[in-house]
Amino acid sequence: MKRDAVSDWVNRARSIAQTGDLAGARKVMEEALRAYPSEPMLANMAGELVMQLGDVTAARDHFSEACRHAPDNLDYVINHAIALQRLGRPLEAITALKPIEQAGSRLPKYCSVRAGCAREAGDPAEAAKWYDAALVANAQHAKALHGRARVALERGEGGAVARFDAALAVNPGEADLWLGKAQALEVAGDIAGARTIAEQVAVQAPGFIANLTFLSGLRLASGDPEFTRPFAEAAARAPQDPNIAAIHAETLAGLDHAARAAEIAAQARMRFPNEPHFALLEAVHAGSAGEWDRAEEIFADLQIDSPVGALHEARHRLRGRDTGRALQLLERALDSNPWDISAWALRGIAWRLADDERGAWLHEQAGLVQFRPLAGREGLIEDVIAELRALHAGSSMPLGQSLRGGTQTRGILFHRTEPLLAELHQAICDTLEEYRADLAAKDASHPLLRHRDTPWRLAGSWSVRLTGAEGKSGDYHTAHIHPQGIISSALYLIVPEAARDEEAKEGWLEVGRPPPDLRMDLGPLQTIQPKPGHLALFPSTLYHGTTPFGSAERMTVAFDVVTAHEMT
Repeated sequence: MKRDAVSDWVNRARSIAQTGDLAGARKVMEEALRAYPSEPMLANMAGELVMQLGDVTAARDHFSEACRHAPDNLDYVINHAIALQRLGRPLEAITALKPIEQAGSRLPKYCSVRAGCAREAGDPAEAAKWYDAALVANAQHAKALHGRARVALERGEGGAVARFDAALAVNPGEADLWLGKAQALEVAGDIAGARTIAEQVAVQAPGFIANLTFLSGLRLASGDPEFTRPFAEAAARAPQDPNIAAIHAETLAGLDHAARAAEIAAQARMRFPNEPHFALLEAVHAGSAGEWDRAEEIFADLQIDSPVGALHEARHRLRGRDTGRALQLLERALDSNPWDISAWALRGIAWRLADDERGAWLHEQAGLVQFRPLAGREGLIEDVIAELRALHAGSSMPLGQSLRGGTQTRGILFHRTEPLLAELHQAICDTLEEYRADLAAKDASHPLLRHRDTPWRLAGSWSVRLTGAEGKSGDYHTAHIHPQGIISSALYLIVPEAARDEEAKEGWLEVGRPPPDLRMDLGPLQTIQPKPGHLALFPSTLYHGTTPFGSAERMTVAFDVVTAHEMT
């Protein structure tokens, strides 16, 4: 009788859901669960409904309850893992999936979900293994084909173009697959083919921001001064989409075109009067461009009471040297996110301006900034240089990064498959442990030292090659921070001869100098002379950049350090 009653509840909810009334179906399931609180079928059905309604947290709770009563049910466990993955908890999702691995490994859905979680957790090799398992079970599994193609591209595997073609044969209408094929073609050296596809996608899916960004990058690499034109054309095709203008402005600002970015934001304010975000964007970029009065007028009337708004206004107040008001705004931002790296970075600058001793506590304690020789075998640096030169031959200057000139490797460097890069990764990890040993004691109130004794891992990783140019001011990194990490870095592989001049200081690393848009006469806290085979490590809350240099090669590897439980 109970089984029949439970089935009746499920069928009733499904019938209501099929009419499009998901909220009504949810109410039915809530009533059913009050009658049968220990019935896993009802909990799973409730989870599916609230997932469709976008309430992923409630879905996770329902699926968790279903699994508690039926821990061996594959569907319930997989649904629970999917909810955890969507909540940004891929490691928890993998933990949930492991108990059913033996039975689940024969199911394409299990393998595909397991692969997706591994990829999000920063383990592309494990992701490739599980996508391959999914494709053994079902060679036409669309998500596995797509995921495996993406992993091949991210790891620098050969045959990525063919993998995207295989995925497109099953799902030819997926815009992200066409973008992936374009990206794979670019890596393979077919720039014309990549651009043709990206331009076609831009016409058919003008609101696809990732494709617009990729196409703009191709145009930038070709030397086109109007490299962001794809955003303007997309806005004309999809005039109702505010996201296009927002990313258009951010893309321009990311390469020092703050005045143009402010104009894009101003135009968007007129087109989208109910989107206060554009007023904030205009104020932010106008201030960066040196139009302090224009920014001040906007901030005075801005109706955005949010941590992001407080952070940006704090930056504006620092430009106006109103240190007290800036610190108040930063307190507000940190109330919402106490360990926000961007807010701590600005707080450090404000404390320096105010001669507050907390500035020294934050950034000037012994051991926070270190310059160490890389651990590793003799000859490792020379071998890595040869490997990276080949990668840089097919790389370009990226959008939205600190690099001004030169090239930067694509994707996450240490996700690639080359054994030499794995060896370099291990050498860096060994050097990090030496850095940790020389830090001050754990301090729960410090944004880095609070993690003094917790496990670390590398997140983003990349290589930069700068070659300078005659008749130019030189390549360089503008002062910036990496807000996703706790420790930032620079490993020097090739250093120009001019860097040995201790007066000219060409290409030297400046740690602690405020970014140019703040227009402050504050020098760096430390200046580091680069040396081949040496690694600079410092808190991610410290702004850092390089001095320009002329026509000589310079190559580095950089990465961010995060705590081991954090995702990339």
